[in-house]
Amino acid sequence: MIELFKHLMPLDLPWIITNYQTAIYIVLFLVIFIETGLVAMPFLPGDSLLFMAGLSARAGDLSFSYLFILLFIAAVLGDNCNYWIGRKIGVKIFDLKFKDRVLVKREYLDKTHLFFEKYGTKAIIMARFVPFVRTFAPFAAGIGEMNYKKYLLFDVIGGVLWIGGLTTAGYMLGNVEFIKKHVDLVCLGIIGLSVLPILITMVKNKLASK
Repeated sequence: MIELFKHLMPLDLPWIITNYQTAIYIVLFLVIFIETGLVAMPFLPGDSLLFMAGLSARAGDLSFSYLFILLFIAAVLGDNCNYWIGRKIGVKIFDLKFKDRVLVKREYLDKTHLFFEKYGTKAIIMARFVPFVRTFAPFAAGIGEMNYKKYLLFDVIGGVLWIGGLTTAGYMLGNVEFIKKHVDLVCLGIIGLSVLPILITMVKNKLASK
């Protein structure tokens, strides 16, 4: 498991596919489910993982249709699990500690609340494309007791756009020579673009406080 994690974080999918073969689908399913479903695990790769999975599908190592269906289910199940954790447990989760360290940082929830205030219910869709906010948005929706039917509708739409958009992008660009030669740079670029909204918001908040 530790060896798998070592290759998962740098997105070494070829190694995982070689060693896990068809079980790669289970690995990817669990990563997306855990990243979206457990508020203590927002650091797992999301956007870049989906893009890399699309590249692997273009190379013939994975089935694109299986990827889309399984990862869409994982994303929606994860979000709904997170929603009900927020609704049933709420802010008590911030009191949980491991070796005197809090498992979940309250500041991430505060940033997510600001995101909701700015974009309203459509933040459920937009949050899919923002790391950390993606993990805390369903949790915040649960704490705020957002109408579940409305939440589920926006969540499903966001799931289709997120999973479909990034895996398709990887699949469509998989034959581009530059991308095949510079996969690491492309993944860093995706991460940078994903984090950019958070950085902009932090800068705006600091300027506003001054």
